Amino acid sequence: MYLCSRYAKQQPTDKYHTGSYRRRTPDRLRGQCDAWMMMDKQKITLRIGRNTLSFARFDTTNMAQPILYEPYVVKAGIAMAVNLREAFKSDILNVSKINHADVLLDTPQMLIPIEQFEEDDIKTFYDHAFPAGQEQRIVRYNVLPDLKAVCLFAVNKDLSSVLNDQFEHVQYIQAMTPVWRHLHQRSFTGHRSKLYGYFHGKQLDLFSFQMNRFKYCNSFAASRAHDALYFLLYVWKQLHLEAEHDELHIVGDIPEPAWLLQELKRYLQKAYIINPTADFQQAPAAMTAGMPYDLMTLLVKGR
Repeated sequence: MYLCSRYAKQQPTDKYHTGSYRRRTPDRLRGQCDAWMMMDKQKITLRIGRNTLSFARFDTTNMAQPILYEPYVVKAGIAMAVNLREAFKSDILNVSKINHADVLLDTPQMLIPIEQFEEDDIKTFYDHAFPAGQEQRIVRYNVLPDLKAVCLFAVNKDLSSVLNDQFEHVQYIQAMTPVWRHLHQRSFTGHRSKLYGYFHGKQLDLFSFQMNRFKYCNSFAASRAHDALYFLLYVWKQLHLEAEHDELHIVGDIPEPAWLLQELKRYLQKAYIINPTADFQQAPAAMTAGMPYDLMTLLVKGR
């Protein structure tokens, strides 16, 4: 069972099961191979948040930096669907020549144990956890077979229409999905329990794994370092983790990272900030300035 303030978590509409692939190249080239495996000339990746929009794709002409990444300046007060249509009109990253899009959505999500998942119930569950109000939206889901869970999330209908008008094929991915899967694999290093925190969009997602399932998963508004410190230590105590032996790993757009780590180490012996460049072995995506960690993870590790 998951310890969540909101039991309803996003259900997947895109059923994908991502396997591993072999790397037969030296470490310094692995990042480029990751990019070649995960992206091609006919595919672009969009990351859409509440107030952010960015594009990434593979560039076959530049082997030194094979990832093209371009944030788009979102106009305040205008719907994201309108901003997206304007971005397409500008032909950002030659998007007009591309027919396949992976769309990474940084939106509220909900987890359901895979044994209790029923596709017919996803809208009911999600609407109960996150009331739609006046927004017209489509509830989708991603399957997490490694974690025996299903992630539910929603896509604005106008946004979906703009994407369908632009591309022949669109695959929707909740932004936490690649992060969960990657850090779940990372959690097998060592024998101690681990708590992970991912900072993005003025939000902190905290999660922990046990026996190939979520032990805990919850989101907090944490734009300030003092708030983040409180939530991190509160969840640590709630999970009965040991200050001397268990581990805390944080990553992403961390507020006041040096101060936060210093304060955490006053209470926990093993608190760390994940360095994406080292974590992903200097893959080009991990060395791209300004790229969010979830997008890096998707480009390097896949879904």
